[in-house]
Amino acid sequence: MRFVIVTGMSGGGKSAVLKMLEDVGFYCVDNLPVPLIEKFAELTATPNSEIGKVALGLDVRVDQPFEEACKVMERLRADYKYEVIFMDASDQVLLKRYKETRRVHPLSPQGRVEEGIHREREILKAVKASANYVIDTSNLLVRELKGEIDRIFVRNGAYNSLMVTILSFGFKYGIPGDADLVFDVRFLPNPYYMEELRPQTGNDSGVQEYVLGFPEAGEFLDRLEDMLRFLIPNYVKEGKNQLVIGIGCTGGKHRSVTLANELYKRMENKGEYGLKIYHRDVKQGV
Repeated sequence: MRFVIVTGMSGGGKSAVLKMLEDVGFYCVDNLPVPLIEKFAELTATPNSEIGKVALGLDVRVDQPFEEACKVMERLRADYKYEVIFMDASDQVLLKRYKETRRVHPLSPQGRVEEGIHREREILKAVKASANYVIDTSNLLVRELKGEIDRIFVRNGAYNSLMVTILSFGFKYGIPGDADLVFDVRFLPNPYYMEELRPQTGNDSGVQEYVLGFPEAGEFLDRLEDMLRFLIPNYVKEGKNQLVIGIGCTGGKHRSVTLANELYKRMENKGEYGLKIYHRDVKQGV
């Protein structure tokens, strides 16, 4: 039997993951009272049980101390092999989600949401550190999250604990607040001043050929790729789950898009991390 416990920050995506697991054949139970968890595991693990895959949602709640749930999980480990998915997101994203849904935080029903988020993160620190899978949904689309779940639990693929986002942007519209690394490619000649290239973007072959035709572009990509080859394993070792690489030019349409696309090609299919690309400002002014 495959036994999965889904936990993590409130608003991090636990309910969405449970639905996705249900869609791929898991028997899912959410918000089970702590005293019933061991009995539930015992029943589903009986030799004659027809249930082969189980997912249990575990939340931090005011009415049942999470410390008790942790003790139960430790006792279960002696008799059952289970996996833990920890759903996470940045404090800013969690706060935004709570404001959009107008829900109260389970640990701060009468107080500020920020206080509840801080308390919950402290309570879950040890669980996150020992989880089999930590999925940060701060920048994940629903289809991307579904892809991760399918890869791990349907195709049994290797889990990539680090999700790398290559993000092109225009400095005139501001530096992305979530960027971990920012690179300025305004040292390259600007296709904007070429009348035939101005309406195109870095997704078009004309702009790509122009930008990549300068030897400095290739040297920049070589050096950046070499640096990332050094940095990424060390980020993974330190437990980092999200890495956003910002590549900026003036307007975010030509040079940054071209180089972001080229970096993506160089980094894809490595198998050491998840990878996605996003062009923030490519449609600005269209």
